[in-house]
Amino acid sequence: QVQVADAGGGLVQAGGFLRLSCTASGLTSADYAIAWFRQAPGKEREAVSCVSWPIGTTYLYADSVKGRFTTSRDNANATLYLQMNSLKPEDTAMYYCAAKYQYCSIREVAFTDWGPGTQVTVSS
Repeated sequence: QVQVADAGGGLVQAGGFLRLSCTASGLTSADYAIAWFRQAPGKEREAVSCVSWPIGTTYLYADSVKGRFTTSRDNANATLYLQMNSLKPEDTAMYYCAAKYQYCSIREVAFTDWGPGTQVTVSS
């Protein structure tokens, strides 16, 4: 059974940075994808980024984070990092990591395994 563990959230001032981490364990195939989603209060969950293994194809979906958020990965440990710079109050949300086999998807329903989420709060 695949388990997903996400961590790294916290409280930060606007303009600050955080790095989230997500590790998927129990994977039985070398072809999988790990993604970050976020959900702000009163809003729908949105896809932020996704990286596929083993090639490392990377997608950054949310226009609002382009130029500020980047991803990196630890190939050996099925870990995806989300580096969030120049944080804004509108980045405040619960950030969720999710994993699936095969290729990336922007659709949350495509992901079968989810972490518990990590809260990111950006104060103005």
